Amino acid sequence: MRPRWSTSSSSDLRAPAESGRAKLVLEYDGGPFAGWAEQPGRRTVAGELRLALETVLRAPVHLSVAGRTDRGVHALGQVVSYAGALPRLRSVNAVLPGEISVLFAEEVPEDFSARHAALSRSYLYRVLARRSPSPFERGRALHWPHAIDFDALQACATALAGTHDFTAFTPTDTYHTRFDRRVLAAGWDQVGDTLEFRIEADAFMRQMNRTLVGTMLEVAGGRRSVDDFAALLTGAPRSSAGKTAPSHGLYLAAVRY
Repeated sequence: MRPRWSTSSSSDLRAPAESGRAKLVLEYDGGPFAGWAEQPGRRTVAGELRLALETVLRAPVHLSVAGRTDRGVHALGQVVSYAGALPRLRSVNAVLPGEISVLFAEEVPEDFSARHAALSRSYLYRVLARRSPSPFERGRALHWPHAIDFDALQACATALAGTHDFTAFTPTDTYHTRFDRRVLAAGWDQVGDTLEFRIEADAFMRQMNRTLVGTMLEVAGGRRSVDDFAALLTGAPRSSAGKTAPSHGLYLAAVRY
């Protein structure tokens, strides 16, 4: 049986498949996928991208990724790297499912790793803050029909700047061994009925952003104070923080190198 990648023509390649190292920037709708990482019997972003690249490049591909997004999380600027040739964007996008699109491709040094070379990552969380849901935001933003104190949200975001212990914002059964993270920027914006939380940090932990959002919304709803929120940034247990917001409002926005 011929491998799947034997079907592409040589015109799909910019360089021999065995040479160089490639960096891709892509976006995807995370809704249909069981997350980034490949899992047996499950549809994943990494699995679809790897198969598409192998089809076009006619060679096996091993991906390094900047952010391993969870089930249902979207991406606007995910970055991957691999040893091999650059694909033509038109060719690889023609093979990929419609929920994934490669936006940009470039050659990088042999020692470049999308994961280890990243200086920071930025995430976006979107909240539709109005009484009625929107069919156009379904699966794209958290619908929040409750009253919101926007100034309280901003005060919470201001408290995030700097280095803190985020133990309270990741599951107890975690693989993390270091819980300090350095937040470079954080803030809320309001665009019509939509609230957008943006955060940039040196690294993130599993479910960290979603639990931050869930807890900040409790502050904005008057269920806890800004001071209570700030106190969680000193290594409080997970049980002290709020609920984890749903994954469909979260986007990996950008990666800085």
